[in-house]
Parts: sequence; C-alpha cells; structure tokens
Amino acid sequence: MPCPHAPKPTLAEQDEYLRVIFPTIQFAAFFVVVLTASWLLMPHPSRWKPFMVAASYVFYGYADWRFVLLLAASTVINQAAATVIDRSTDAGVRKVALVSAVSLDLGLLGVFKYLDFLIDSVDRVLRSVGLGAPLPLLQVALPVGISFFTFQAISYVVDVYQGDAERASSIDVAVYLAFFPHLVAGPIVRAREFIPQLARPRDPRAIPAGLALFLIAGGLVKKIVIADLLATRIVDPVFGSPEAHSALEVLVAVYGYAVQIYCDFSGYTDMAIGLALLLGFRFPQNFDRPYAATSLAEFWRRWHMTLSRWLRDYLYIPLGGNRGGTRRTYRNLMITMVLGGLWHGAAWTFVVWGAIHGGGLAAERWWRERDGEAAAPPALPRVLAWVVTFHVVCLAWVFFRSPDLGVAFAVLGRLTHLGAAPLVTPTVLLAIAAGMGVQLVRPGFSLRAQEHLAALPVWAQGVTLGALIVVVNAAVGHQGVAPFLYFRF
Repeated sequence: MPCPHAPKPTLAEQDEYLRVIFPTIQFAAFFVVVLTASWLLMPHPSRWKPFMVAASYVFYGYADWRFVLLLAASTVINQAAATVIDRSTDAGVRKVALVSAVSLDLGLLGVFKYLDFLIDSVDRVLRSVGLGAPLPLLQVALPVGISFFTFQAISYVVDVYQGDAERASSIDVAVYLAFFPHLVAGPIVRAREFIPQLARPRDPRAIPAGLALFLIAGGLVKKIVIADLLATRIVDPVFGSPEAHSALEVLVAVYGYAVQIYCDFSGYTDMAIGLALLLGFRFPQNFDRPYAATSLAEFWRRWHMTLSRWLRDYLYIPLGGNRGGTRRTYRNLMITMVLGGLWHGAAWTFVVWGAIHGGGLAAERWWRERDGEAAAPPALPRVLAWVVTFHVVCLAWVFFRSPDLGVAFAVLGRLTHLGAAPLVTPTVLLAIAAGMGVQLVRPGFSLRAQEHLAALPVWAQGVTLGALIVVVNAAVGHQGVAPFLYFRF
C-alpha cells in the first residue's frame, strides 16, 4: 500500500530556494553596500553592531523572512540562559538553565530537521509488520544554516556554564549568532573565538584586503572551476542513474565526488573567511589538505576542523572520551560519529556514513593499541595507509552523496560491471587531478602567493580579481552558480 505522504522538495527545488542566497549578483550588491557601511561605522561600535545584526537578518531573511524569527528566538533563549548561569550562585539553578537552553536548541533542531524523518521511519516499520496506518508528515521547511547556528548557540551557553567564556552583552551575542559570512554554512566559530574581537577596535586601514581577496578568488575557483564541473560532468549523472553506467564511470564518479565536496565546502569556507576578513574579523581554519591524511583520525583533524573540535569537546569528551576502558572508548567514538552523521541530515545514508567513520576510528585505535604487544602487526607503510584511508573515506562518501540506501548500494554494485565510459573525459580527469593536487601543496606556498597578491597595488588587486570574475562568469554561463552543498545541512 503506497504511503499517501506529500512529496518532499526535490534537490532541484531546494537548490532553486538556496540559489537566491549566495553566490549571486544580488549578494555581491548586498556585500558592497554592507562593506562600505561597515568600514564607515567601524570606529563607532554602538552603531556598527545594530547595523550588522540588521544586515545579517536581511541576508538570512531574503529567501524566507520567517527564518529570521527562529534565529532571533535562538538568540533570546540562549542569552537568557547564559544570563541566569552567570548571575546565579545556585548550582542547581545554573544546571537547569543550561539543560533548558540546550534542550530547547536541540528541540528546535529536531522539529525542523528530524521530525519528518522520525515519523517516516516509524511509518515504514509499522507498514512492514502489517500495521499500515499512514502517519502524516509535517513537511516543515528546513531553515538554512540551522545546524550551524544551533551548534554555535550551544557552545556559547556551555562555555559560559563551564567558565570557558564570559557572558557577553545581548547585542554581541546577536552579532555572533547572526554574522552572515558564517551563518549558513560555517565554519562553526565559538563565542570565545569571535566575541572578544568585538571588543577590539578595528581600523579599516588595517584590513588585510590582499589576503581576503586571495581567499575569495581561490574559493570561487574551487567551487566553479572544479566542484561544479565535476558535479555536472560525472557525479550527478552517475548518482542519478547508477544502473546506466559502467564500473569505470562509477569509480571515477566516486573519486569525483570526493574532490567535488572538498572543493565545494572548502571553497565556501575560504570565501567566508575572506568576507569576514574584509569586515575586520578572523575565523578559524576549517580545512588542511584532508586527503593527505594517512588515518581517519588524521583526516578528522584536517576535514571540517571546526565541526571535529565541536564534536570532540561537546559530545565525545562529555560521553567519557577515552576514559573508562577500551569498549567505552569504541562506543563513544561510534556514538559521536553517528550523531555527527545525523547532524548533516535526517536520512539513513548519513547514519551509515557516520557509522563507517566511527567503526574506522575504533578499528584504528584497536590497531594502534596492538602495536605495544609482542605479537602486534607492524604499522602500515605510509603510502598504503594513505590508500586505505582515502578509499574508506570514499566508501563513506558514496552513502553521503546518495539520496537513499538503495542508490548507494546500486552505485557500489556497478563497480563490477565493465563497459564503455564516455563520461570519463580528459577534462574530468584533469579536474580530479587538480583537486587532489591541492592536497600536495604545502601551506608555505599558499602563504607566499597571498603575500605576492597583497604586495600588489590596490588597482592591480582589483584588476586581478576582476579578470578572475570575468573568467568565472564565462565558465558559469547562463545556468548560474549551483548552491554550495553544505547549504542543505
């Protein structure tokens, strides 16, 4: 019996919704206005802060003004809890305030992101045992960036409770949670990293414009020249109908998606950091050549670093971390990574993705612990360790990219079917090689390139960026820039 649920929005419909936010001509015009006003108001914090909150709310509400109410509610709830925690000397009252705020944060996230997933999962179980009474889905629209600002709000309240951060003024908290460069897709900036910068005077003449432009330009290249090309040329066609493609096309598509998601997400991060720099703020680094890792543990120290640290400090360690014995450590790793998978999206594919990483991290720990035993196997050669790590990551990406488990297993099943591979073109292979080649570039090279750009006269920097925009615009054509992948999470 088919389930008469209303269809969920397709990825194409979601993309059309997300496309109005960033990166667009509208956003470019918005940022020019905000940047100019920001530089004029920087010497006057009492004016700059309300202006930045208002500008960020306009940015966030451009697609749907109702989302602004959710962001404002999160700000009020968490600031109220932080105020109670800061002013109360009663340990019980402080704990109630903390638990209440975190519960409300997770409750809002659960309703908007996971309630339909839970209802659908229960409905499927009931139908599988013959108790098919279709449960109604709420079809709640997912607010863009809710996962990011919710995690930041939780970190603020927890840090105030633990004494790792001071309670900030309400306007500072509003700026912190709404600041538009990182609002919709991170990086996850902690209050103690961001709010102290609000107290320091910022001189527009001291803005490292060269570095900011370098990051923005590099992010555009990663996104448009590599990520979007791979998406349209091979990844989307193969994952859209895996049964129609040969083993070689599927394998290259899997590698292509690994490069696509890296260039897409790190490209957005580079641009967010660059935009924040132009506004006078420094964000933490979020990527450090993750595909050069020779273990999953190292991969997570290099990939989405701000999320990795958040999961470690606010989930893994509170669960007990590596205290309490080997089995509990494995359990904590698995719980942390499965919940980290669910953070990305309400689907069983994300659960499997997290479980692969959790199981892999536990297996690595078991292997390292055996190194101290007399009969322990030798450590893997570095090249072999890299090959194994990269392919475990790619295996997990298959589930991350697939819309459901059926597609994921269909993709993996096609790896044994030989045939022609018309989608495997020199352009696709070159884009994959370029994305992987970035992993070999040492940080010193990037720093030198930034210094060279910063040393150019302002007019030369402008000409360089303008030329890049012309090239990018020609590459994009009439279809426009696809939304960044992490806008969906």
